[in-house]
Amino acid sequence: MLRQDGGDDIEDVSLFDADDEASRRAKKSRLRHLVASFFHLFFRVSAIVVYLLCELLTSSFIACMVTIILLLSCDFWAVKNVTGRLMVGLRWWNQVDDDGRSQWIFEARKVSAQRSKASSEAESRIFWLGLITCPMIWVIFAFSALFSFKVKWLRFPVS
Repeated sequence: MLRQDGGDDIEDVSLFDADDEASRRAKKSRLRHLVASFFHLFFRVSAIVVYLLCELLTSSFIACMVTIILLLSCDFWAVKNVTGRLMVGLRWWNQVDDDGRSQWIFEARKVSAQRSKASSEAESRIFWLGLITCPMIWVIFAFSALFSFKVKWLRFPVS
């Protein structure tokens, strides 16, 4: 909307709808890396679902374990190379010194820079909750398998 204040001066005045539209855009862009957020959780949750449903899906223990290991390997690669960098600003790499010694270098974005950069608070929450809760679920599964004496790893072949 344009408003005329006296002579020929024309100034731009924002409408209430424009403020609502700006807030809708801000809410919509809370997850700037939607695909990375999806795959950060997809591989982890898929491995847990396959573990829970493996006896219903197939009778092959090896096929279930290979599928779970592949899903968790994809998760490891995604977290270390993509989602860690995009969602919370983590970087690491291996540097070999002149002496031939291997040294790992870890970097993290500063908190003040993190909020101003591409990651958001919602993405950070998704990253850290996914990174912490899924291993806790695996620990619960391990103890429940151990205490229920259904340890599949201790199967011995019958000759």
